[in-house]
Amino acid sequence: MKIAIVHDYLNQYGGAERVLECLMEMFPEAPIYTLLYDEQKTHGKFVGKKIITSFLDFKLVHNHHRWFIPLMPLAMMAMKIDDSYDLVISATAGYAKGISYGSQTKHFCYCYTPLRYAWEESYLKNFKFKILNFKLMSFILKYLRSWDYKVAQKPEKMVTLSNFIAQKIKNFYDREVEVLYPPLDTKKFFYDPEIKKENYYLAAGRLIHYKNFHIIIEAFNRLGLPLKIIGAGPELKNLKKIAKLNIDFLGFVQNDNEMRRIYSAAKGFIFASVEDFGLVMAEAQACGTPVVALGEGGALEIVLPRKTGLFFHKLDVDDLVLALKYFNQINFDRNKIAESAQRFSTRNFKGGLTDILKGL
Repeated sequence: MKIAIVHDYLNQYGGAERVLECLMEMFPEAPIYTLLYDEQKTHGKFVGKKIITSFLDFKLVHNHHRWFIPLMPLAMMAMKIDDSYDLVISATAGYAKGISYGSQTKHFCYCYTPLRYAWEESYLKNFKFKILNFKLMSFILKYLRSWDYKVAQKPEKMVTLSNFIAQKIKNFYDREVEVLYPPLDTKKFFYDPEIKKENYYLAAGRLIHYKNFHIIIEAFNRLGLPLKIIGAGPELKNLKKIAKLNIDFLGFVQNDNEMRRIYSAAKGFIFASVEDFGLVMAEAQACGTPVVALGEGGALEIVLPRKTGLFFHKLDVDDLVLALKYFNQINFDRNKIAESAQRFSTRNFKGGLTDILKGL
């Protein structure tokens, strides 16, 4: 079959881009259609691949893509996959499922979440359209919701990454969907008993507001415990300002062996956001490291309380501090934690996706 892969935008590197890498392994000849592509911001992970971009692919959008959210549906619809393709695979948190294609082409959608800026007020509050008045903002919101619902009906088959998001898809799109957990690369992230635990905790991810790294930092400021933070993003300067000397910022770690070592040596992995899934939690567990996570979203499907980690249930510093104190009283079995993470292996993802596509 002739296959095309569609991704929202390539100006960052996170869980969605790890899924894209797995899809590229499965379908190495497939071109990637995406709104924009920044080689530097994706750390060279997609060099050498055939990438087709939209009219929004220029430097200003790379650096401030959220300013252009109202134009992204138009940019994606303006992209056309020619009629010779048998299958379109869109992996998306918003826009990729809206691409244009031939009437005989099948469409499979791996939906990370319904478009956040259309459906979730908390994201709109964090992203301040200061230059827009209320009436214009209301019009844009109505347009985004209408467009997102309409294009969500296009794929013949839609699958999502967690039961948490499956419920959102039912609420917003009126579609029943299967769950296929995203791929955890167990060749890169695995339990190595030779790596001994060290006296630090770890947090990792894109340093953006809704990831709530400020909550984690305030908790570790109070406790004085050593914390390492991996990642980059627009909140880096603000987070460094509030962090005390017990907190180290390591930036983006590109070497997989080094990343595995950091995961493995950490006493615990800390996670404080409501995520669609939260692949970094699964990666930490694959290395035998227990997780302390906010008890909402995808974390509920990854963390097994007192076996592979703990939950805190209020998004505040006090609750996280209490959870960390309790965490230190539990002896976790690193080998069992790593075994639990095998549920999310790349092998399971590829096998499940192959079965779904055969059915389609």
